Amino acid sequence: MSKCTVIVLLFLTANTVIGQNINQGQQPDALFTLQDSLTLFKSYNAAASEAIKNLNFDLAVRNISKANKLIASVNSLELKAKSILTNVQLQYHLQNYNQASRLNLDAIKIIHLSKDKSSLAIAYLMQGLIDTKLSNFAKAEKRFKMSDSIYKSKNDEKGKSYILLGRGMLELLRNKPQVAVNYLNAGITQFDEYDMKYQKACALLNKAEALLMLDDDIQNTYLKDAEKSLSEALQIINDNNYAYLKVDSYKISSEIATNLGNTKNAISDLNTYIKKTDSLNLIYVNAIAASVDEESSISQLKQTILDRENDLLEKENSENFNRVTNALSIAFIAILSLLTLSLYKNNNLRAKANGLLQDKNTELLLAKEKAEKASLAKAQFLSTITHELRTPLYAVTGLTHLLIEEDPKEHQKEHLNSLKFSGEYLLSLINNILDLNKLEANKVEIEKTSFDLEKRIKDVLIALKKSADDKKTLLKLEYDEDIPQKLLGDPLKLSQILINLIGNSVKFTQNGEVTVRIKKIDQKNKTVKLNFEIEDNGVGISKKKQKSIFETFSQGSLQINRKFGGTGLGLSIVKNLLELLNSKIHLESQLGKGSKFWFNLDIDISEGNISDSNNDINKTIVDFSALANKKVLVVEDNKINQMITKKILEKNKMICQVADNGLDAVKLAEQNEFDIILMDIHMPGISGIEATQKIREFSSQIPIIALTAVTIDENLDDFYKAGFNDIIPKPFKPEEFFEKIYNVIVKMPVDS
Repeated sequence: MSKCTVIVLLFLTANTVIGQNINQGQQPDALFTLQDSLTLFKSYNAAASEAIKNLNFDLAVRNISKANKLIASVNSLELKAKSILTNVQLQYHLQNYNQASRLNLDAIKIIHLSKDKSSLAIAYLMQGLIDTKLSNFAKAEKRFKMSDSIYKSKNDEKGKSYILLGRGMLELLRNKPQVAVNYLNAGITQFDEYDMKYQKACALLNKAEALLMLDDDIQNTYLKDAEKSLSEALQIINDNNYAYLKVDSYKISSEIATNLGNTKNAISDLNTYIKKTDSLNLIYVNAIAASVDEESSISQLKQTILDRENDLLEKENSENFNRVTNALSIAFIAILSLLTLSLYKNNNLRAKANGLLQDKNTELLLAKEKAEKASLAKAQFLSTITHELRTPLYAVTGLTHLLIEEDPKEHQKEHLNSLKFSGEYLLSLINNILDLNKLEANKVEIEKTSFDLEKRIKDVLIALKKSADDKKTLLKLEYDEDIPQKLLGDPLKLSQILINLIGNSVKFTQNGEVTVRIKKIDQKNKTVKLNFEIEDNGVGISKKKQKSIFETFSQGSLQINRKFGGTGLGLSIVKNLLELLNSKIHLESQLGKGSKFWFNLDIDISEGNISDSNNDINKTIVDFSALANKKVLVVEDNKINQMITKKILEKNKMICQVADNGLDAVKLAEQNEFDIILMDIHMPGISGIEATQKIREFSSQIPIIALTAVTIDENLDDFYKAGFNDIIPKPFKPEEFFEKIYNVIVKMPVDS
């Protein structure tokens, strides 16, 4: 969350309050002099607040010092409490939240003695903000409610507006962006009414940040609103020279640029934010060091307050004497403890000024934060761009399929097959990037299922046989017969590892051999340790490149890339998957002689039935005559994709109707009888998930398949909960497309 805060004006009450506790017996001349001092005190406190707002902490400390000296001898609990509150405000803006909390809780105790409701509301508000920063969310909410209750009792609408901003910041930190936006919008309306420019700018910045956290629609509504909110905030900030808020604006601007795909501006704004934050950190350290000296003045104020308490307590009944003495003793010990802590902190801060080690540590922390933000920006960019590529790629692969089936001439067929290969290659690249992105983000989970390892490996070799035949390379399998037939693990991830390793060896081996060896090393109880080796006699890898071959986008050399192609993602995926399985990939290779990849894996032995299956062997044979004249509703907002899906269906004699959005789809489904609905996900108006939920309200039988370009691996449960029968990711292979349609229509026919 942005660091912008609420500037609390400490003088919300009328001037008459200032002199309420002045001793009644003073002479007129003395009263006049005292009144002048009180006016100056108010001026110094106001100047301190303004200096804090503009990051001029040195000036703030000096004004606080002057204010403290003026009221040192004044017998007014209200003013002494206000003096402490000003220091609370300073420590809060210096992000010295623990010290701010200690001072503010002292101020609350003093204000209770003075019975100054206005100051008490401010103190509760400040404690709510401090607890928000310290992640004490339950306490913060309680403090905001206590402050709001006082403002309500005084019918103070302006005071209540501060609560709206504080609650917005609290909900934002609680990761409830929509609730935060609601509070902030209400506050912005109030700040306009009372011409509270600083608070409005602060609310607009927090609103922009909250909007960026919301799941956006296809029109990027929230992103546009965030841009507008930031623009309005910057107008106020620049017009009024609010330096504190200006720093925060760079961070939010960087996040917006990242969402827009403008990497250059995102990095530039992020660097500016880091530089200015770095400068602010130095200012904070110096200001905290200076403000420590003022804590002695605050201690003097507390001593004066203690004297006042003693005067009051002397008038109490003698029966309460022991209780009062104990309370004062505790207070005295607490003040001594605060003084000792203050001196300790003072020594630490002065030591830090001479400690180069601390400076270096700060630099490392900033560099770490910068690297984490850059990594997050990269992950968001890769996720967005790969998803966006799927939609036009669907048009490429779909149109290619349609043209190939229209009996093209031989030379045209050759071009179309090349186009089909290129489309499938691009889809493979996109899937690899998404797999790697999920692995690096720790979003991949290990599954446990019973499977036959030998059968799984033979299936992988069958899938790679055509590639090996094209290279005139022989695939050999050496499998240890002592390996138990039924194992318990994640066969899909193991297949992915082997496909990448064996495929890599095949790619770099011409007129040679690729040997796959699986050996049993050890067995303890119900766990077997296996050794996997993939050895080839291909081009080999140099010693220098062996150190980096498993890094993302890394290949043996530029010449190898030009000759053999590829992106260098396969081995990086293998490395990450094996680390997920608590294993490690090893490599032995010589240039011109070949390479050997190997790893060891601990796998549990299964006692249950084998549930592993192979898609090619168990593939459903589609009876296209059963699909003839079946009515299909295609819900898709992209016109080209509409045309492609419709033509593919109509070529197989299915009757097709199209809906441009989710609302139209719901109406058509209610008014007509369809055998199946193919539903896109991201559409204008309501999404495909919402449309499916509405259709399920009046029809539980009709099969609905999600036909979508989004990555669905992480959200399968959400799709099935919404009422989908199956999911087809775009772009798809036509045979898999019709297989899924056939399965849901045959297995779950619509009631006539």
